[in-house]
Amino acid sequence: MFQTLKNAWKTPDIKKKILFTLLIVLLYQVGASVPVPFVSSDALGEYQRMMSGNILGFMNMLSGNALANAALFALSVSPYITASIVIQLLTVAIPALERMAKDGEEGKKKISAITRIVTIVLAIITAYGYTMLLESYGVFNFTPGYEILCKIIVITCYVAGSALIMWLAEKINDHGIGNGISIILFANIVASGTAILGSLWGMITSKSYALPVGILLAIASIAITLGIVVLTVWFTNSERRIPIQYAKRVVGRKMYGGQASNLPLKMNMAGVMPIIFANSIVAIPATIATFFPKSGFWKGVNAIFGYTSPLYIVIFIILIFAFSYFYIMISFNPVEVSNNIKNNGGAVPGIRPGKPTSDYIKKILNRVTFMGAIFLGVIAGLPLIINTITSAFGINFSGIAFGGTSLLIVVGVVLETVREIEAQLSMRNYKGFLD
Repeated sequence: MFQTLKNAWKTPDIKKKILFTLLIVLLYQVGASVPVPFVSSDALGEYQRMMSGNILGFMNMLSGNALANAALFALSVSPYITASIVIQLLTVAIPALERMAKDGEEGKKKISAITRIVTIVLAIITAYGYTMLLESYGVFNFTPGYEILCKIIVITCYVAGSALIMWLAEKINDHGIGNGISIILFANIVASGTAILGSLWGMITSKSYALPVGILLAIASIAITLGIVVLTVWFTNSERRIPIQYAKRVVGRKMYGGQASNLPLKMNMAGVMPIIFANSIVAIPATIATFFPKSGFWKGVNAIFGYTSPLYIVIFIILIFAFSYFYIMISFNPVEVSNNIKNNGGAVPGIRPGKPTSDYIKKILNRVTFMGAIFLGVIAGLPLIINTITSAFGINFSGIAFGGTSLLIVVGVVLETVREIEAQLSMRNYKGFLD
């Protein structure tokens, strides 16, 4: 990996893309530190204390602490991700959108335009709820007699911030190293790393445990973290290879083919996207509930759909499985792959070309996707289960509740980015293709 980054840095155009991506990340961090108008710094402390130990704490981490600071980028990438999920689901359900998605580059531009519109609509709804939440905690000092106008200004700022984040992510896709949303999420989680270190130190020095117990808990957390990183890297790089044999062909005076190859299927083809999608969906009820802290009904909803609730964990894991299969369904077409193999004179040994080959690839793909979904479910769901169990015995382990999810996002984004850089290096390294 380090050699890949070193080679990329020596390549002028890729170096320019890396620097551009770092500039966008820096701009995001600036926006995550700029508060919206009318924020009272004195009342912000109580609100920040309220965020610890609930779903807003996790959302704050994904926003790079912008949510806790009531900053311009408080909504982070959540509206954009949710809009992308909605449009992708509708693409499968609505034939017109499906045709549009398959209509080449022009169709993709139309889908992107629709996604932007849905993002703004969701940002307006979320910004209104978040403004009401902050107002309930007295965070704002609105001008007397102009409260409605002040609220409109604050909501407009949050919606503008969400639109700007969407624009920054697309600029990373167009002029940077790609994976714009994933890169921003990665930077936000890394920026929140100091809070994780603070949690470990607090675990060691906490008076709730004897000193050796606190140290052992901290060591166990570090060991589990390293284990998750190693397991994620190993599993992500694992693949199921389907053997392919190409027939010999005579073209002119030369003979082509006759060699054996394989079709590699990654064990975790969907990457971290099912985790991100599942989190965005399952957190909606609890997030809405936090916007109405004084409502008895929404307090009940928060208790049912809080991240320590068994229902939350079950829905979260089910959604991970569902989005794993959904993501593969829209990104990998076994029929198309089978036709490409057949057109190039290839065949899977023991399997007839055409539909039998596509059915065989689909069967293997379903098995691989199932294993990948189990892996994602265990890594993301097990810390939530551990936190729920320990909370029942009065042990505060909330710091690790979303630790698996955060590590999966960080490690997954790093691996995806390195693969993207390697692909761009390969396109420029023609000598490597000729060797």
